[in-house]
Amino acid sequence: MSPGDEHDYRGKEQGGRTDDPYSTLGGTRQTRTRLPDGDPGHPHARRPVRNSRSLVTITGIVVLLVAAIAFANRGGSDDDASSGAKKPGTTGSAPTAATGTKPVQGKNGTIASGFAHDEQGAQSAAANYAVALGSAEMFSKESRHQILDTVYSSAAADKLRAPQDQAYSAEFLARLGLDPDGNAPQGSTFISRTVPVGTKVLEFDGDTAKVAVWYTGLIGMSGQDSTKPVSTTWKTWTAQLSWSDGDWKVTGASESDGPAPVPGDVAASKSDAISKAVEEYGGFTYAR
Repeated sequence: MSPGDEHDYRGKEQGGRTDDPYSTLGGTRQTRTRLPDGDPGHPHARRPVRNSRSLVTITGIVVLLVAAIAFANRGGSDDDASSGAKKPGTTGSAPTAATGTKPVQGKNGTIASGFAHDEQGAQSAAANYAVALGSAEMFSKESRHQILDTVYSSAAADKLRAPQDQAYSAEFLARLGLDPDGNAPQGSTFISRTVPVGTKVLEFDGDTAKVAVWYTGLIGMSGQDSTKPVSTTWKTWTAQLSWSDGDWKVTGASESDGPAPVPGDVAASKSDAISKAVEEYGGFTYAR
């Protein structure tokens, strides 16, 4: 996954999917991670050749979704120091250094919530929202609606709900090997994960922020008969955030390809090893 106006798997405008079927969610700052209080699983191959770039264009909305479409057919002052920001020409921690500040106060369901009302909090929120929007839960209507209502502002969620339901049509799900309810065939495991690599604040004005999340993603069907094997992608998801009801909420988003590294020499694992890893390795709560 899906990190809002939508539809390319993380669209090119506000909040949707990009046309890459493996779009899961960039900047110069790296995040630190903290194990969550009981969340499940992760691990990566090459991203597949894109077949199309049009769901987001068709709906005119971009919600951070896991790039399944192509897969299917982010110094000076004390304030800066506390937020992890570093201004040109000043000294301080490196862009990839963790701030050490507690990232979040709680959770709304399985999604982290209660982020700090500062730049660091905005980055933490963007990273965790990218994970939620790039998850396999986005392919089921009920859980998708819950994610949209948690991650987006009320107004944005209301506008996205219908377009998102249309984007995740039975036909689209079928191209991914899923049934109309988003379920994988018996004996197979559908995988969709977003793994933030870093975050960067592009704009910040107290109650509003623009944060870029550089991420790598996994998406595909793991199974002996799968024609859509699990592949990886590299994307940058940029979210417009607004402080609302005591937390950061996404009001719009866009996505672009890369930066992408040169593929490594590690051979792709067999499907059963990928399925087992996803079941056994839990996820993270991300913080700046």
